Amino acid sequence: MAVSAFTDTELYPSSDGQPMAENTVQYRWIVLIKENLERWFADRPDVFIAGDLLWYPLAVAVPPAPCQAPDVMVVLGRPKGDRPSYKQFEEGGGPPQVVFEILSESNRGRRGQAEMANKFRFYEQYGVEEYYIYDPERRELRGWQRQGATLAPIVDVGRWVSPLLGVSFFWEPGTELVLSLPNGERFLTPLAMARDRERQRRQRRIQVEQQWQQAAQRAIAEQERRQQAEQRAAELAARLRALGLEP
Repeated sequence: MAVSAFTDTELYPSSDGQPMAENTVQYRWIVLIKENLERWFADRPDVFIAGDLLWYPLAVAVPPAPCQAPDVMVVLGRPKGDRPSYKQFEEGGGPPQVVFEILSESNRGRRGQAEMANKFRFYEQYGVEEYYIYDPERRELRGWQRQGATLAPIVDVGRWVSPLLGVSFFWEPGTELVLSLPNGERFLTPLAMARDRERQRRQRRIQVEQQWQQAAQRAIAEQERRQQAEQRAAELAARLRALGLEP
């Protein structure tokens, strides 16, 4: 790593001063994608997922360091955990393999298009394997997949399964994008996920109660069998004594 007179915070700020989203639609889609990927990879400790986190691919001695803040990025092979930023050079050199960008009104102007072009070049240069852009207001979807040193357009992105994530894309021009997990479940809103978690908790509680009830019933049945056996033994002993025999 390069030696620098600047502090780590000066070299690699944790914020670029830009908002995470410009409107509720863009924010909703960012959260939808990130949280559902988190849900799917919850049992994988080696999958790091972040939203609007600055990614620094290179160590530098003088700011500014090259960086971008993808709306959602997925890094396979890196541990979960909080980070002020994703410093690739401190993460074993592994870049985010999958990146999602959700467009807003500002991305459609000349300046916004130039920023998106810079992002594309950045992602292409620093090793992103899959790159997806969705405009929820215009309902437009584009995708790219790495081929050698470049990101090549995905021809039929409307009927596409991410090779790295297993996520399915269902989209036709002018229709809203539908994303599904590898098990076939559609992406859920945070509210729907909360309801699903509550439903699962209720089911687990019911299962535990049923198991306790079954265990109690088995204990009662065993006690009844033992009492019946003792009663039969006592009756047999009484008959033997009546015959003059000591049981």
